[in-house]
Amino acid sequence: MKLKVLIMLFLCSIATTGANLASPTTYDYGKKKVQVGSSEADAEIYLNGKMVGKGSAVITVPKNDCVTVIAKKIGFLTERIEFCNKKKMTAPPKTYYIEMKRDDAYDASIQTDIANVDIELKSNAMDKDRAWKLINQIVLSYIDVIEMTDKETGYLRTAWSLKTFKQNTVRTRMIVKESSADPLTFKVKLVSEASGIPMTSVKSDELYKEWDRVLRSYSNVISEFQARIK
Repeated sequence: MKLKVLIMLFLCSIATTGANLASPTTYDYGKKKVQVGSSEADAEIYLNGKMVGKGSAVITVPKNDCVTVIAKKIGFLTERIEFCNKKKMTAPPKTYYIEMKRDDAYDASIQTDIANVDIELKSNAMDKDRAWKLINQIVLSYIDVIEMTDKETGYLRTAWSLKTFKQNTVRTRMIVKESSADPLTFKVKLVSEASGIPMTSVKSDELYKEWDRVLRSYSNVISEFQARIK
């Protein structure tokens, strides 16, 4: 009798073990907290689009979810990191350090009030032929492709000059138009636009917006016009 009882207990134990193996207990991840720090003490830290701190912040990653953390500072590249708290994925770290990198587009440009505005040039000492020839010379020394020119109406427009950066694309052109014959007056516009993303086609007009900065290679063009067209 005792032997039969022992055998039954043994068989029950095996059955219970098999059931446990067939239906393992699901692990409850729960929410996780991550201490995020930046190399720039005043960098703005955003969590899913909402600013949560400057320089550092504690973020919460909900169970079975992902969050996006963005670090921003003028003059530096925008950094984006995604943390996920899901099964079969690497758990979020307890701490995360963001090394901010310089924005190459920012360093290659200057902020100015001459971008995207008409600058008036009065020519009191030279006739239109001479002034027009000089204007063309100045323009071509900066951008070597003229897209449209008409001496009779006094209109000139260059092609876009494109420059791409790590997180930006900048396009620049010059437009000159005669606004008055007496006194002889021209208006010059240095058009500066940026897309905010790299490798943007020069033809994608919808992606570009006016930029309040000018690439350093064009920073002296207006002052050269003003000094030579008199």
